[in-house]
Amino acid sequence: MFDGKARNLLDPMLLSAARQLTYWRITPNQITVVALCIGVVAACAIGAGYFLTGLFFLLLSRLFDGLDGSLAKVSGRVTDFGGFLDIVLDFVFYGIIPLGFILADMEQNALAGAALIFSFYVNGASFLAFSVMAEKRKLSSNARGTKSIYFTTGLAEATETIAVFAAACVFPEWFPLLAWAFAAVCLYTALARILQAQDLIKDR
Repeated sequence: MFDGKARNLLDPMLLSAARQLTYWRITPNQITVVALCIGVVAACAIGAGYFLTGLFFLLLSRLFDGLDGSLAKVSGRVTDFGGFLDIVLDFVFYGIIPLGFILADMEQNALAGAALIFSFYVNGASFLAFSVMAEKRKLSSNARGTKSIYFTTGLAEATETIAVFAAACVFPEWFPLLAWAFAAVCLYTALARILQAQDLIKDR
């Protein structure tokens, strides 16, 4: 829901950093992989109980995740494989952070964390399936800028997910409540996307 506003706020900084990286011949796909590696460090820190350290690496990971797209634009390396790699590793990140909270306190967090991961699975499936059908019907959208696949907007997007993860790092005892609440939001987003798909990609 807030991805557009967040992107407008961060884009100038990310584009400036991306221009500097072009001199080092760093590729967007390398940045995508680095973003995931930092995310894995964040999950490990969270799992070990170092929540504020995890928060630092979590936010750093997402900055790198935004940087890969900016680097692709300024270097002229926008590719379908880059878009594919970015979305796959994004879903790895979204799954591994709740897993970190589960490992931090399995008794308290396991069920809520599993429910959150399940909701990500459902929401992600609706997002990717919609994109496949939209591509089949030659639909296009610039709601989230130029993307390799069709991006549908919704109540639960990257900005909201990161905000929930960050809040859980600051208040780890709130993780179960945050996870259950955001799982409900994700499932609502998936349902809304299904209804949207019924209107946009119904067979003639």
